[in-house]
Amino acid sequence: MADAASRLRSLAEQMLGVPLPLRVRAWDGSQAGPPDAPALVMRNRRALRHMLFKPGELGLARAWVAGDLDVEGDLYTALDAMAGLVWERDEDARGLVQALRDPEVRAAGRELLKLAGPPIPPAPPREEVRKRRHLHTRRSDKRAISHHYDVGNDFYELVLGPSMVYSCAYWEEDGTLESAQRDKLELVCAKLGLREGQRLLDVGCGWGSMAIHAAREHGVSVVGVTLSQEQAVYARKRVADEGLADRVEIRVQDYRDVVDGPYDAISSIGMAEHVGAERFLEYASTLYALLKPGGRLLNHQIARRPQRDESTYETDPFIDAYVFPDGELAPIGSTVTQLERAGFEVRDVESIREHYARTLRSWVARLEADRDRAARLTSPGRARVWRLYMAASALAFERNRIGVNQVLAVRTPEPGTSGLPLRPRTWKG
Repeated sequence: MADAASRLRSLAEQMLGVPLPLRVRAWDGSQAGPPDAPALVMRNRRALRHMLFKPGELGLARAWVAGDLDVEGDLYTALDAMAGLVWERDEDARGLVQALRDPEVRAAGRELLKLAGPPIPPAPPREEVRKRRHLHTRRSDKRAISHHYDVGNDFYELVLGPSMVYSCAYWEEDGTLESAQRDKLELVCAKLGLREGQRLLDVGCGWGSMAIHAAREHGVSVVGVTLSQEQAVYARKRVADEGLADRVEIRVQDYRDVVDGPYDAISSIGMAEHVGAERFLEYASTLYALLKPGGRLLNHQIARRPQRDESTYETDPFIDAYVFPDGELAPIGSTVTQLERAGFEVRDVESIREHYARTLRSWVARLEADRDRAARLTSPGRARVWRLYMAASALAFERNRIGVNQVLAVRTPEPGTSGLPLRPRTWKG
């Protein structure tokens, strides 16, 4: 009888209908496949059961998070190969049902079931969020934010570095992560035209980096709001340590509950992805109402490619279950349209897609350099979640599957005076 790796590789190729570009290493120590290729390591039969009982991306994710499935070799190369086999082929449960109409595929499936051991579905890892409808109520949004951000500030320090900025940096060719994050914050301030004495609302303020930078470098008064209790505690300490408590206030508050406008400017950096399509017009209208006439909004947001039929859009099952529960991506055109429907005049859209790929690779490098400590600071499963999602996201940005854009919008007064210079792109990051 063939060893486990050879059987797995042969049966997988039968089911996929294409050669497997990865090496396979199985629980019995056997290996099969190109010797120079990264290896898909199945540490035990449970890895196979995860994939068979939940075909597609979510089954792979469960096996990975549980530690039953691993990659030996370059993770990016392995994920790039897997993208063509799973993600881009849409190999979900419906696709598998169609494939099983082929007698050879059915036979291969039966053999894989035998190889997997007892026909008992494995329990999902404890890091998985139970699937629910995307309600985007204040309560559900707070729960979703807590799942992602309240996993330990020490863990985020390890991944993000001293800047504690959890969004796309703005790179020079030879820049460092720290200098690139500083340049991104300065770019936002420049686009908002911040001046001493103004009031800034930072929506989704994270660990306080934007609020601190704006107050310290531009002399503005800042209110930062977050739904994460852990972020707020950390941000308040940073504000106090910087001696900025008289100019920066950090609140645990939903943006929909902010009532002390008007503000001269609003920054929303990496927060709008949590809002949801059904709530985006409400989000845009709320921020519009909080601005003074002539006030500016800088909306920094990840975007997906548009679909021919937008009604078929579904959130990524791995991201939804393990990373950003209830998060939704929209095409940039939809975002601009909704901002305009709320009353804004959209004045500038800048894509910085390649910058996010480089940022994510930097975060992955930091995580991989101290993987054991990362697991201790949160949990082994969650550290594996972050490593997978950041590496896969880096590839998605590089391949133009997703993008990230800064949209500058103005609450232009009735006379039509926007307050922007004739050549606005003189700002520097």
